[in-house]
Amino acid sequence: MKRIYFIFTIFIITTSSPAQDSLTVTNSNTAINISQQPATVSDIISQAAELYSKGDFMAAAALYEQILKENGASAKIYYNLGNNYYKSGRIAQSILNYERALLLDPGDSDTRHNLEIARLKTVDKIEPVGEFFLTIWVRLIQNRMSTDQWSVFAIICFILLIACLFLFFFTRRIALKKLGFYSGISLLTLVIAANIFAYNGKQPQKNRCTAIILSQTTTIKSSPDSSGTDLFILHEGTKVEVKSRLNTWNEIETADGNVGWIRNEEIEII
Repeated sequence: MKRIYFIFTIFIITTSSPAQDSLTVTNSNTAINISQQPATVSDIISQAAELYSKGDFMAAAALYEQILKENGASAKIYYNLGNNYYKSGRIAQSILNYERALLLDPGDSDTRHNLEIARLKTVDKIEPVGEFFLTIWVRLIQNRMSTDQWSVFAIICFILLIACLFLFFFTRRIALKKLGFYSGISLLTLVIAANIFAYNGKQPQKNRCTAIILSQTTTIKSSPDSSGTDLFILHEGTKVEVKSRLNTWNEIETADGNVGWIRNEEIEII
């Protein structure tokens, strides 16, 4: 009975992974949501790719916007949209869409690289407040995979954990018991870590509180009013955190800790 109770307890602890929404991820020239609109979506993507190759970036961007509107979020479509906006010189919109792509697929190195290239063209070079090095390392590990990938990884590790538990409790050989025990401890750690990474990755998607400045130049106010004191100036493409909202105003905070108010129409939530 003690063995059965122990296995049941481990099962309860390790299966508390948050529910995940499926994300549509595709290559640049492959249709998304094929089961819904295979011909139409595929044709639109092919047409957008052709327009991109011809240098008609805004027309291609309009087609990708249409795909997003009709089929929902897709990391690859956001990535392609960001490329078209970058090529057309609309840096703020390119950064916005690269950020949205990374929100869905943080492990995509191409998107992260292009985002850094786009940021080089922004005016504001804001240095973020220093973080504890362990926090940075954990974030780097978490960003290696998407939320769905971490969830799948947790399930695989849990299945292997169950196998290790059976090996530990039901084999008579000491060597196999040790193998099952130490492997089980390692797998339990991985399951817990993967669940935490999946949960942390899901929160920014559910509670979107970061935004990109779209106005070429904007003055940040001390209060949610046009007559408020001018605090500092921000330029297009700068990423900020939205702290609160009041009517048509948003209280924002920059990466270096400066706080102020900005109008709704001057930013767009990632």
